[in-house]
Amino acid sequence: MLVYPSSIDLSGRTLRYLSGQLTARRRKIGTRWGRLPAGRQALLALAHLRCGDTYAQLAAGFGIGIATVFRYIREAIEVLAARAPSLAKAMKTIRTKAFVILDGTLLPIDRIAADTPYYSGKHKRHGMNVQVLTDPFGRLLWASPALPGSTHDLTAARQHGIIETLTAEGLKCWADKAYQGAGGPVRVPFRGRRLKRWKRRHNSSHAKIRCLGEQAMATLKGWRILRRLRCSTNRITDIVKAVLVLHHAST
Repeated sequence: MLVYPSSIDLSGRTLRYLSGQLTARRRKIGTRWGRLPAGRQALLALAHLRCGDTYAQLAAGFGIGIATVFRYIREAIEVLAARAPSLAKAMKTIRTKAFVILDGTLLPIDRIAADTPYYSGKHKRHGMNVQVLTDPFGRLLWASPALPGSTHDLTAARQHGIIETLTAEGLKCWADKAYQGAGGPVRVPFRGRRLKRWKRRHNSSHAKIRCLGEQAMATLKGWRILRRLRCSTNRITDIVKAVLVLHHAST
């Protein structure tokens, strides 16, 4: 197999952060030897998460076996996921914002038609539902655990306790029509075709605010591993958490 040098559009700070976390883990569990040092393992994991490189590609590029690549990537994801904030911890940052934007996205997965719980009728494909909270400028604050793609956005938001938490904190929240009926602080646009002029103006201003939340979706999808997940659905939540931690570490 031919091997060539490539690049990853991440800062050196991201690599140092992950390398430091892996070094600390090795010291904690008493690892004395490994095929790759912590810095190279961190680089391998970033290439997989950011660029979507396969195990076979990484094994050839780093000169190790595919099983070792799998183990190294899984270890890195577990280390990062353990540092991801819960919604309660994220509220320390969220409550300092004037308001937040709530939106949901579908992470495509590789599944067959028989896997009905993962099929999204809205997107016409299989995937996992992830809820995202952003600040007024569209910067990613928090991402939820992944649920089967057939889960409605409002159901997912309630299941994660997002509506209840925002209501308890008295925080304003902008969301799209999928969250109609959420109540509390969640503001949604008016529905219908023949709306009064003031309602159309309200929807227009609402859309200008809410569209900034799309930047957070672009931030998530910038990690190519999330564009087409081919792993077990049980691991997707940890991958999302790992991406969230790396994003915050690099900003």
